[in-house]
Amino acid sequence: MAFSFPKFARRSIGGLALALIVSAPLTAFALTPADVAPLAGDDFDAKSAAIDKLIANHDKESLAVLKALSEDSALATDSGAVLLQDGDTAHDAVTGKTVAAGDAQPVTLNNLLRSKVSGALSGLQLDSPDAATRDAAITALLQNPDPSIKPLVDAARAKETDPALKKRLDTLWAMTALHDADPAKRLEAVQLVAARHDLDMNELLRPLVAKKPDGTFNEADDRVRSAAQSGIDELDSIQRRSQIAGTLFAGLSLGSVLLLAALGLAITYGLIGVINMAHGEFLMIGAYATYVVQNLFQRFAPGAFDWYPLLAVPASFAAAGLVGIVLERLVLKHLYGRPLETLLTTFGVSLILIQATRMVFGAQNVQVINPAWMSGGVTVLPNLILPYNRLAILAFSLIVVGIAWAVLTKTRLGLFVRAVTQNRRMAACVGVKTARVDSYAFAFGAGIAGLGGCALSQIGNVGPDLGQSYIIDSFMAVVLGGVGQLAGTVIGGFGLGLISKAIEPFWGAVLAKIAVLVLIVLFIQKRPQGMFALKGRSAEA
Repeated sequence: MAFSFPKFARRSIGGLALALIVSAPLTAFALTPADVAPLAGDDFDAKSAAIDKLIANHDKESLAVLKALSEDSALATDSGAVLLQDGDTAHDAVTGKTVAAGDAQPVTLNNLLRSKVSGALSGLQLDSPDAATRDAAITALLQNPDPSIKPLVDAARAKETDPALKKRLDTLWAMTALHDADPAKRLEAVQLVAARHDLDMNELLRPLVAKKPDGTFNEADDRVRSAAQSGIDELDSIQRRSQIAGTLFAGLSLGSVLLLAALGLAITYGLIGVINMAHGEFLMIGAYATYVVQNLFQRFAPGAFDWYPLLAVPASFAAAGLVGIVLERLVLKHLYGRPLETLLTTFGVSLILIQATRMVFGAQNVQVINPAWMSGGVTVLPNLILPYNRLAILAFSLIVVGIAWAVLTKTRLGLFVRAVTQNRRMAACVGVKTARVDSYAFAFGAGIAGLGGCALSQIGNVGPDLGQSYIIDSFMAVVLGGVGQLAGTVIGGFGLGLISKAIEPFWGAVLAKIAVLVLIVLFIQKRPQGMFALKGRSAEA
């Protein structure tokens, strides 16, 4: 004869009580041998049905079996009995009597059944008096909802008083009620799932509008099927908007990096006409300067580590600018007007700088850690998170552009740079020391590239070959925008980033670069001066 507990004694009282149930001998029993016998067999469908029945009962005896299954402490005998092992002893799951385990073997479960058992045990926590515990249980169940836990969700939903948790329970209930026998409940469930605007829910709704091999729909009710299709259409629309916004942001993010790399090149190339193949190494120098500053903060001021970028920015500018002025004074000033020799020489300088970096810092990449305020991201749309470090780099690049514009248009040095760029001989005739302007402008352009390296260090590892990845794209941005034109470089950098990221989903990164190069070649054929032509008459023309 099977005894049953009063209703109030059958309610779950949390994890501690469940642990006591497993560890203490059972004094009463509500299970029958037929309830647990399938667990000892090899038929996983029968095991699934048996687990569903245990979940529906959710009394102490059933929960003890579920707990043992989750901990791999449930044993099956040759006779079809199920034992719950506790240390060196074992109890019969039906009678609660202590028995010898003998040759009993562990009950085997596949991944699907393990997930079902795990979900059921999480469902028990829905009855916890602690709101945080209930919240964690709802989060776990939302990630892997199972229709078999619907009775537990129904009970929790009826008792929940917290509005936020009740709303999440409604969503969880909907996810478990999509295949309820009552069409009205299925309709309500579909509407709740669609209203959640979660793109992962698409996979829950699609089976409802799919057809069987015989041509009939999986969902027989027209209203439920129509609501499911409306939800799918809305989720598809949200996904398209997220993809478009994600592509735009990725393009702007790449464009901001290209802009920082190309901005200094636009100044030096436009002013001096030097094809500097070592320009990418100024980015690398700025990145390693950031790495050194980071290490100094970690060693001497760990409490202020989150503010190391405030010192890394001027340090990267100064380090790259210093190398730039040395390079210009010792090498480039002797090669002006000889483009082929300049190209080969700066390529050799590039290799020297890379090898010198390997000797000082090693050949392996080094990691620059984001400060806390640049970690994480902000969710703006479902399935679209904008990282804080990318947002910071985008804002930083615009600030650098503003500073460069102010220097070139509002300072005496900027006036001289613009004069020399437009007509070097005439500027020299009116007293401008063009050689000194060349040195200052080259150092300024190199320093801006160093700032680009500082920004790049926040989105990836830093290595000796860092600059090689951006030198070609930087030249393309400068040529596309117009040599010596700040506005053209800005539009060229962001334009290349947007075009590249728009093509990548269809053709891949490599073919996207080839396509961009072909487009630039075609554009230059039609407009050799770039988008913005340099104004003024050259004395050399």
